[in-house]
Amino acid sequence: MQFNKILVPVAGTKADEEAMELACTLAGAKNKGLIFAVHVIPVERSLPLDSEIESEIGRADSILAHTELLAQEQGCRIETDLLQAREVGPAIIDEAIEREVNLILIGVSYKKHFGQFSLGDVVPYVLKNAPCRVILYHQRKS
Repeated sequence: MQFNKILVPVAGTKADEEAMELACTLAGAKNKGLIFAVHVIPVERSLPLDSEIESEIGRADSILAHTELLAQEQGCRIETDLLQAREVGPAIIDEAIEREVNLILIGVSYKKHFGQFSLGDVVPYVLKNAPCRVILYHQRKS
């Protein structure tokens, strides 16, 4: 199976780094695949959607720069984008549709909610609404 356009949502976790490595392997330098790395800043409803939240923007720029460096070290073509949205899940789906990707690859860290393993809200939303295949890269518990 070939994936020539892969969307990788990044949040700055170790799982993101490993997901990016997998995306580079799947896109392959010889296949000339393209990876789109996006970071979504959730904006509270009390603020305008285009509010400039300096602390979040600085962190996001750092995450995207690191992600771009990882991909370039592996010889992958990558484009990065910073998005602001009310909800992260719908923003990822909208980006996948707009860029016509054929894979969404999400790195998932081990999280607990009330003592139970949890995927949170974003991953189930993406799995339910994705216009393409989705791969979850689950970082093992350390």
